Amino acid sequence: MRVLILGGDGYLGWPTAMYFSNRGHEVAVVDNFLRRQMHMERGTDSLTPIASLHQRIQAWKEITDKTITSYIGDLSQWEFTNQVFAEFRPDAIVHYGEIPSAPYSMISVQHAVQTHQNNVIGTLHVLFAMRDHVPNAHLIKLGTMGEYGTPNIDIEEGWIEIEHNGRKDLLPFPKQPGSFYHLTKVHDSHNIMFACRVWGLKATDLNQGVVYGIETDEVNMDDRLLTRFDYDESFGTALNRFCVQAVAGIPLTLFGKGDQTRGYLNIRDTIQCVELAMLNPPKDNRMRVFNQFTESFSVRDLAYIVRDAAAKIGIEVEIAHYENPRVEMEEHYYNPTHTNLLDLGLKPRYLQESLVESVIQRVVQFKDRIIPDAIVPRIRWKGGEQPNKVGIIEMEPPASEPTPAGD
Repeated sequence: MRVLILGGDGYLGWPTAMYFSNRGHEVAVVDNFLRRQMHMERGTDSLTPIASLHQRIQAWKEITDKTITSYIGDLSQWEFTNQVFAEFRPDAIVHYGEIPSAPYSMISVQHAVQTHQNNVIGTLHVLFAMRDHVPNAHLIKLGTMGEYGTPNIDIEEGWIEIEHNGRKDLLPFPKQPGSFYHLTKVHDSHNIMFACRVWGLKATDLNQGVVYGIETDEVNMDDRLLTRFDYDESFGTALNRFCVQAVAGIPLTLFGKGDQTRGYLNIRDTIQCVELAMLNPPKDNRMRVFNQFTESFSVRDLAYIVRDAAAKIGIEVEIAHYENPRVEMEEHYYNPTHTNLLDLGLKPRYLQESLVESVIQRVVQFKDRIIPDAIVPRIRWKGGEQPNKVGIIEMEPPASEPTPAGD
């Protein structure tokens, strides 16, 4: 297949590009290097040293004798997006090409507007380019479980049957996003849903949980093929941050009580989910939604998992509780459905089986690149940036060991 990967220089985009190229697909990537620019703005960087996209593609060619085509430009510019689709004419579009940071979107009005312009306008341009050039192509869009928020009912996969005043209908599941970034994902979902209904496009919205790890078969071929590992407050996940803090000897930064619960999955499983979606396209023009994660953990569970994993290689970890900079429920019900990808054949990997090998040992390898000042959270949901308050609080371990969410 001809596979176009938007955001192909990114954390997920680059490993996905290599994976599909290695399996014989004709792959092209699109990127405007915005993530690299935003790190320069914030004074942060990937823990792993990442080569330029040109160097990566050249290294991939030398190692495998396979070619990845690149288009350098901005999806929020219609002329560029139109040209890419007219030239490459993809069978499938894997859309990672968005600013993926809740904290970044909450810094200021300028950052919120930039996030909306980049994400919403870029996706609209992609939809129009599909309509005009490849109306039979399949859009595989990376959404987020954060679109749903934390409702006090089970979260269905995108749609929910509602009975009201004696009548029933299948409607989009209600959205309660937790940041201006998550709002852009909701806008994307609505725009994609509309384009599928009106223009007959095919789309799968992958509402993904938090991804961890950088190890894939292709990444492990050569360090020139490394993907990025972000741990700063803008772009790093809590799990990445905890692993870096453990290696650096910094107390793990739990926000508030640490009972916030989310879904997680290994980077290899993200790519597996994208491939399953691509090889099994929708049969109709209703936007298909998959909830994409394999396990659920509270942030406090993660802290104890990291502490125990680090102890296996002789690292002692301390846990700290920070004033929560976000506006969110810290204790809540969380039970999302995630059966569609399992039904298609997803074979999950589990965090406690791979954390040391896939994350912590890589952090140890590049520990000299850690920027300690980039870790402490300063971005506040209620406005601006300011120092965070921290106190070391002893807390009891979870009552039971975390278990995989479908077990």
